[in-house]
Order: sequence, then C-alpha cells, then structure tokens
Amino acid sequence: MVTGTSRKIVVTMKRNHAVLLVLVVALVLMVWAGITNYRHRKAEEARMHEMQAMLVPAAPASNAQATDEDERSPLEGKPAPAFVLEDLNGKKVSLASYKGKAVMVNFMATWCAPCKVETPWLIQLRQQYAPQGFEILGISTDDLDKDDKKKNAEDKAEIAKYAVNMHIDYPVLIDGDSISKQYGGVDALPTSFFVDRTGKIVAATVGLHDRDELEADIKKALAGQGA
Repeated sequence: MVTGTSRKIVVTMKRNHAVLLVLVVALVLMVWAGITNYRHRKAEEARMHEMQAMLVPAAPASNAQATDEDERSPLEGKPAPAFVLEDLNGKKVSLASYKGKAVMVNFMATWCAPCKVETPWLIQLRQQYAPQGFEILGISTDDLDKDDKKKNAEDKAEIAKYAVNMHIDYPVLIDGDSISKQYGGVDALPTSFFVDRTGKIVAATVGLHDRDELEADIKKALAGQGA
C-alpha cells in the first residue's frame, strides 16, 4: 500500500528528474550553440584571409615606380572607348551621356568573389562622392544566352537578383564582354577604369585593390588630372 509520504517521494523524484532533464537539454543546447558559433567564426576568419589574399599587394618603395609603369594601362591618358549597353530594365545607356561627370567603369560578374568584397566599398564611395559629380557603371560580364529567349531572360534575372542582394544602387549594364576588347581585353575581375569629366581615362585597376586606392583614383577622376 502506497502511503501519502511515498507518493510525495515519488512526485518529488519525478520532479527532480524533470528538472535534471531540462538542465541537461539546456546544457546540450548551450554547448551546441557554442560549437556552432566557434565554427562560424572560424569560417568567417578563413573567408577574410582568403579575401585578403586576393588583394593586389603593394610594391616595395624601391620598386614602386617600375611596378607602376609595368601595371599602367595603355588606355590611361586616352579618351575612354565609347559604348552603349542595356541596363537591367532594357534601357540603353551610353558612356557619352555621363560627360561632365567622373565615372568609374567597373567590369564585374555575379560569380566573381573579389567583386563581392569590392562592391560594398563602391556603394559607400558612390554615396560619398556622388554630390561632387561621381557615378559608377557596373559592367556585368556574365554570359548571356542570346540564342534562347527564355534562357536569356533567366540570365538577366540572375544578374538583377545579384544586384538586389548586394544592395547595388548604381547602374548595372549587361553584355560587358561585347565591349571588353575595346578596353584592352578584360582578363581579370574586377577591372576598373576611372574616367574624368572630359571623358579621359586617368587611372585603371586590375584585380582587387584596397578601398583607399579606389578612393584616390576617384578623386583623381573628379579633379580631371591626367595620368
């Protein structure tokens, strides 16, 4: 026969087991959260190291002048090649329509990892210097299937989705490969040309460069100084 005291003991034991179970579950969740956070931080650190490795290294001071000469684009100091491309809404946009402004012609692609690092800098720099007459033209070099209307529309939609996800607020033009030859052949991404208010290229960068260098080239384009 179970007495009242026995019942109380059984209830107390069950309650203690329930509390212990809750504590064990909570402890497991805390450990799991800690492991997940640790893995996330490690993955983020690895990603940052990878992106830093993509940066074009600065040349030693003793070799800076020689390196500048080697890396200087043959287009610097010359008028930027004219082009007309469609934007993501199908509107034709010409470089000539931006005469009087400083323009960064930025060749990029949705699959380009260094471009994803650079884009937030470009957004900030555009917002900072737009009041002075600066604009960026993102030139997508993503492949377009021009022979298949449906696939072509899907390709354009992917570029548009990328622009939205990256919060790009400057014009993005498509079919950049059609003009890459005019710009000396775009062999690496991102590749950018900085055009001054008169339409002349005053600087160019190939690969991922740091934000300060991009800003310096933007200022050069705004000042209208020759290369």
